[in-house]
Amino acid sequence: MQKILIIDDDQNICEALKIYLENEKFEVKIAHEGSVGLTACRIYEPDIILLDIMLPKKDGWQVCREIRESSNIPVIMITAKSDVFDKVLGLELGADDFIVKPFDMKEVLARIKAVLRRTFHQNNQEDSDLIHFDQIEISLLKHELKLKGKSVDIPHKELELLYFLASHYNHVFTRDQLLDKVWSFDYAGDTRTVDVHIKRLREKLEGISDNWTLKTVWGVGYKFELLE
Repeated sequence: MQKILIIDDDQNICEALKIYLENEKFEVKIAHEGSVGLTACRIYEPDIILLDIMLPKKDGWQVCREIRESSNIPVIMITAKSDVFDKVLGLELGADDFIVKPFDMKEVLARIKAVLRRTFHQNNQEDSDLIHFDQIEISLLKHELKLKGKSVDIPHKELELLYFLASHYNHVFTRDQLLDKVWSFDYAGDTRTVDVHIKRLREKLEGISDNWTLKTVWGVGYKFELLE
């Protein structure tokens, strides 16, 4: 039985979620404060966390940040606002998805199942260099990019950038972060080198699949997004 930890100070929402999700064969634990939720996360070791942003004492942003310092447990953030800023910040901190209040229980269940499927797929790839999604395979060890089963010539730095984004799919990275992670040094000039490499990658990937995309998050950076 998969385990869900709900961290939310609204007792009515928590109880409603608990009843619904238990009927869907999940095991559910509840915490009403951020610090209590962090302790529960360590002890309970849930498969997924539903995390409210507006929490007493320690808010959801800080809780998500602290979870990500030591764990890759998937986190779905719950917010009363649909602001793009909130979603971008959450994704930067490592959240896997967002649910906006008021929500439908069926939507919550669908999002939980979708995130758990993606996590299972990612975990199955951890022991292998090969990253595989619809119509695309990427291997750094073999220096190989296959699109629709055919090998494509690609410069090594473009391949490294694509591999990094695809291995952290649905997470947004700023240009500075990509320079640090892919180029592995503090770049002294501007960040347009990332834009150039993204442009070249898009030319290669255009029309390959409708299930994923190399997406620009305006004002922030880029991500390899899986489309549902």
